[in-house]
Amino acid sequence: MRYIKDIANSEFKIGVYQWNNKYIVKIESGLFEQTYKIDDYEVQNIEELETCIDTVFMDSVRDKFEGMQRDFFGSLKRNNVLF
Repeated sequence: MRYIKDIANSEFKIGVYQWNNKYIVKIESGLFEQTYKIDDYEVQNIEELETCIDTVFMDSVRDKFEGMQRDFFGSLKRNNVLF
């Protein structure tokens, strides 16, 4: 996997990679990570891909991270891993 660049964001670490004819957008928040893939022929350049990382998309990403945290820690508590 080849690192392309980071996308500036005050809340999450966002990295763009290229691998196997796909762009991979990795968004990290603490213990959790979301990965999005798109065929490289679907976008003309990295800048076009960056425009897709808009406010509406990032609001949805935030909601998913909150759900991931709720689900994971809920499971840990239910199974007496965390108290």
